[in-house]
Amino acid sequence: MRNLQETHLNRARASLRQVLSWYGYLRKSGQLSSNPELAGLVKPELEALNSTLNKLDSSVIRIAAFGLVSRGKSAVLNALLGDKILQTGPLNGVTQWPRSVRWQPGGKVLVELIDTPGLDEIEGESRADMARVVVHQADLILFVVSGDITRTEYQALLELRQAQKPLILVFNKIDLYPDTDQGAIYQNLQQLGAGHPQAKPLLPDEIVMVAAEPAPMEVRVEWPDGRVSYEWETPPPQVDELKETILNILNREGRSLLALNALIQARDAEAAIAQKTIDLREQEAEDIIWQFTKYKALAVMLNPIAFLDILGGTVADLALIRALARLYGLPMTSYEAGKILKTILFSSGGLLLGELGSSFLLGLGKSTAAITSGDNPSNITAFAGSAIAQAGIAGYGAYSVGKAAQVYLEKGCTWGQLGASSVIQEILSQVDQNTILYRLRQELGRKY
Repeated sequence: MRNLQETHLNRARASLRQVLSWYGYLRKSGQLSSNPELAGLVKPELEALNSTLNKLDSSVIRIAAFGLVSRGKSAVLNALLGDKILQTGPLNGVTQWPRSVRWQPGGKVLVELIDTPGLDEIEGESRADMARVVVHQADLILFVVSGDITRTEYQALLELRQAQKPLILVFNKIDLYPDTDQGAIYQNLQQLGAGHPQAKPLLPDEIVMVAAEPAPMEVRVEWPDGRVSYEWETPPPQVDELKETILNILNREGRSLLALNALIQARDAEAAIAQKTIDLREQEAEDIIWQFTKYKALAVMLNPIAFLDILGGTVADLALIRALARLYGLPMTSYEAGKILKTILFSSGGLLLGELGSSFLLGLGKSTAAITSGDNPSNITAFAGSAIAQAGIAGYGAYSVGKAAQVYLEKGCTWGQLGASSVIQEILSQVDQNTILYRLRQELGRKY
């Protein structure tokens, strides 16, 4: 299992290094420096990619605690740390901004615990934006509740589920409930924590009950002289189960979690870069597509030999894909362009394959008409008719290839052997059923 985790980590590093090397190539070739507007637009994403690679190299796993106010998020993290480092108190909103603390459980794995403000505090929109940033960076989420889940709490849980991160539902202040109620609480959390009525209940290691700051208890003290007194004592925190659950997850799949989250961040950064590039160069791309559409239609129409029609049309499509790639700043070989064209052909519902068939049949008719035109002048009319029809089909095909290529190129470097999407798919295919990552497999798999 550890060897597999190391493989996932190394694959993620290789994927990010490939992405950064590609954009390094753009700087050296002058494609970014010659377009300062684009360079400025994509700078945040490039910085995010560098930061993600540095996080991978340092192997620090981020665990973020979320929840509404007064649920005991800070207290839970303090109990894990074994020290009251994070501020807690009776007032709502003691935590005003995210704060992170290093934790090294077992003296091995290095963890960054992130405490966050309550999700239902004043200035909700700004806090929601802050929460989204923290969720994006986190490798594992603790969602802390301490009673019946409210509508606001349930909505927040649904939103966190959409972030596609492993999540542990932590029920705090369990000491306030009798043992008879704890079983019913656990069953309700199993269903609610799934995030959807039709979703599968949460697994045992996805729900943990704790008492981070147990309520003081009155203790009867009997003295040697026969006196009896009563004192208030605070029991120690009950978080051993949560600590053990986190350690089990980190030992079993911590590096895979780290790799998967880094790849998701890389995929999102690349998608943002691609979208900004597409938006900035939309008109240029449209001009290139129409230019190749006209060239292909004209070349096919004037060429009298059937097989050369198809060959010439394919070469034009490949050239179009490479021209779009250059426009978007993506280095691409003829082989890679050919793979994209093949994918487009087989995902087009047969329309472009139909173009090849129609082009071949019309090309044969056109070739026959051209050969026999000397014997029968009326064949010139047949040649012209076939040529015009073939040109129209070829032009439609070129435009379709161009628009489809735009969609593929928008994904930037996420496709290919070391593309983020490809490596994510690879990791998910190797996930063991007993892991918390297995729950995310179906949901994450819908994106690919």
